[in-house]
Amino acid sequence: MQSASVSGILWPMTMKRTPRPRDPIQLGKLMVDIATGQVPDAVDNGKNPVMTENARTAGLAGGKARAERLPSERRSEIARGAADKRWKPRA
Repeated sequence: MQSASVSGILWPMTMKRTPRPRDPIQLGKLMVDIATGQVPDAVDNGKNPVMTENARTAGLAGGKARAERLPSERRSEIARGAADKRWKPRA
């Protein structure tokens, strides 16, 4: 899981920070409130981090299982189509 360091605290990349006001005085007050612990610096995005990590793990495993299940001719056909799309000249 990727994370960003904010003041020595590791934050998951899925967490969003509290919106910052444009007014410098309000921004200063918000910074003091965050520093003193009166206001949390994170906004709940509605996603469960455990479920997000489980979904990612399942997706990675699913790709391997699909590759093992497909015959080599079909895998080659899919790869050829992807390469054609990738290198097709743009209009």
